[in-house]
Amino acid sequence: MPTARIVPLEAPFESTVTETFQKYLPPGMPPLKLFRTQARNPRVLQRVFAGSLLDPGAIDMRARELVILRTCFRCDSEYEWGVHVALFAKAARLSEADVAATQAQSPAGLPESEDVLLDAVDELHDTSTISDTLWIRLERHYSHAQILELIALVGNYHMISFMTNAARVEREEFAPRFADV
Repeated sequence: MPTARIVPLEAPFESTVTETFQKYLPPGMPPLKLFRTQARNPRVLQRVFAGSLLDPGAIDMRARELVILRTCFRCDSEYEWGVHVALFAKAARLSEADVAATQAQSPAGLPESEDVLLDAVDELHDTSTISDTLWIRLERHYSHAQILELIALVGNYHMISFMTNAARVEREEFAPRFADV
C-alpha cells in the first residue's frame, strides 16, 4: 500500500485535540492512526466523533457491525474494515463466517433479518437509494427508526472510507486484512 498522504499527528497534541480524544475514546485507548490523521483538522476530528453512531442506538451492535463491515468492504476500506473486525466483531457476536459473509458477493448463512441488511448496504452503495421491494423486506424486520439508522450508518461509513482511502491511512498492526478472513 502506498505511503500515507497525511502523516498522523504524534503526541503531545494541542489541547483541543487532547480534549476530543479524552471525551470520545475509552480510557487508556491510544488514538488510532485515522483519528490522529483527522486531528490535522481539529474541527473535522470533533465533528466526525460527534456524528459517530457507535453508541447504543435503534439497531443492535451485531446488526450495526454487519452494516459497517459490508459498507467498508464495498468501499474497499481495508483499514476501517480491519479495525472494526479487531475491535468490535467479538463483542457483536460475529463469527468468522459472519465476518466472511460481509465480503461475499452472495452472502450465505445469515438469517433473513441480517441478509436484508447486507442487501440494503449493497443497494445504497450501488444506487444511492433503496428500492420499494427491498424497503418492504426491511420493514418486515426493522422499524422506520432502525431503517433510518441503517441509512445513516452506510452514509457515515462511506465518508470514513473516503477518508481512509484518500488519505491512505496506514493499516493498524492489530487489524486483519481482507485476505485474513
